Amino acid sequence: MLFAARSAAALHRLLDVVPVFRGDGRIRRRFVLVPGSEFGVDALAAVERAGARTVPWSEALAGGHDLVLAASPKGELSALGGPLVLLPHGAGFNKTLTAEGTADSASGLDGLFLLHERRPLADVHALAHPGQIERLAAEAPAAAARGVVVGDPTLDRILESVGRRDRYRAALGTGTRRLVVVVSTWGPESLGVRRPGLVRELSGHLPYDEWQVALVVHPNVHSERGAYDLLESLAPELDAGLVLSRPYEEWGALLVAADAVVTDHGSTALYAAALDRPVVAACDGGAELIPGSPMARLLDRAGVLGGAADLDDLVRGHRPGAQRAAAATAFARQGEALELLRAEVYRLLGLDPPPYPADPAPLPVPAAPARTPYAFAVHARQEGAEGTEGTEETAVGITRHPAWADVATHHLAADAELAARRQQESAALLFRRSAPETAVAAEAWTARILERYPGRRTVAAPIADGRWLVRRSGGALYDVVLDAGPGPGRGPVDPTALLSGVHAHLSAAQDRAVAVAGRLHVRVGGTRHSVRLTPRPPLSPAP
Repeated sequence: MLFAARSAAALHRLLDVVPVFRGDGRIRRRFVLVPGSEFGVDALAAVERAGARTVPWSEALAGGHDLVLAASPKGELSALGGPLVLLPHGAGFNKTLTAEGTADSASGLDGLFLLHERRPLADVHALAHPGQIERLAAEAPAAAARGVVVGDPTLDRILESVGRRDRYRAALGTGTRRLVVVVSTWGPESLGVRRPGLVRELSGHLPYDEWQVALVVHPNVHSERGAYDLLESLAPELDAGLVLSRPYEEWGALLVAADAVVTDHGSTALYAAALDRPVVAACDGGAELIPGSPMARLLDRAGVLGGAADLDDLVRGHRPGAQRAAAATAFARQGEALELLRAEVYRLLGLDPPPYPADPAPLPVPAAPARTPYAFAVHARQEGAEGTEGTEETAVGITRHPAWADVATHHLAADAELAARRQQESAALLFRRSAPETAVAAEAWTARILERYPGRRTVAAPIADGRWLVRRSGGALYDVVLDAGPGPGRGPVDPTALLSGVHAHLSAAQDRAVAVAGRLHVRVGGTRHSVRLTPRPPLSPAP
């Protein structure tokens, strides 16, 4: 069994169909890199990471294959020998690439590649929807005669993983925030080229405690740029909490976890629409997008994102089911792909299939959570709050953005151990996140920080679960208990967001010379949390 991959994108499609042969000891699985693609290096690296056996192209040309599977018709596949099963390398056929093949043909359906010496290249075209066979018939009738609708194995993996949504969000550190996934294909019409500043705009202008931002870029972008260059170009956004998907599997988990998807004309968004996630268009695909294709229909139904401020309204305006209808024109036989494909490949092999079902493999949990920013630009606003028995209690609303964001700011809050020195010197609130310590040690640490950074500041250190010691410039100490944990109708909140509320309250009270002890309400991300402040005498003299 030879899996022939020309690029990382094609390889990933092949890996999604490997379960067709799971557990069958009669099958020997080998992989080969088909020469000719500038994006082939990452394909070979991905095979090696999987621990699969690769063979050189020269050895593959020697033949001896009982079956060849490929997800791109390009390259010298006809020279490999053995029956060929050809799969799409994306969700349908939605764009044309004028630099390749026939200018007006959909990428993947060009008769120039699907025929060899006027005969069909593949023995089976395993397609996802009857409409794809109709389009294939218009390009290459002889190849269409070999077409079989089996569904989309990658979509089936995503659907199989829907029950893991909470696990994915927990691994990402999403919490109660809404997750917006930005999806970019590759090439000159991609979102990454046409709107290169969009991810930074979303990361900087969406409130940190209300939205989490993730980015999915086409595997060709990973191959073209390399991980180092891509990570360095996104460094400010990654420091602000951006999640950058790895090129295989993780993007599907992000779509399952998502609350909204911002896209260009790349077909990844069709998977989001199949999940009925709100899909918002950032650009139209230009001349590459084929009119009437499933992706064109989806973009016709999607709202258009002008800027970050539009996102909330566009998501709230989503009508369930409207975009899923567009995805249905790309995906048929949902949940059946592996079983239907297994019947075709074992027919070609002349073998009986294994006696157990071929189930899609659920997508793994994302590898690592997003980074927690070391510094925040904080906007604080005073709010009135009714207390018990008609008494007036104090409430503060907190909205946080990355420290570099161009937003209205009440104060800068920074990690006194991990933030850049420039941020520490400018911060009005300094905190540490390290493990709780004794109150005496916390007192000494807060005093040292204020000595190092004199001025009108608040310094906070944890001393127990949900309990912090807070010191103000001038020496005043407070015992602060934060209601930061989960409760009815809400999830956990970052305790340092509540500490920003404490700082704003203490600063306002100092300006007005009013009492600060008692209960404070801090609103973060639309949820109100309770904080109790109690003045405390020092346990030890300041150093």
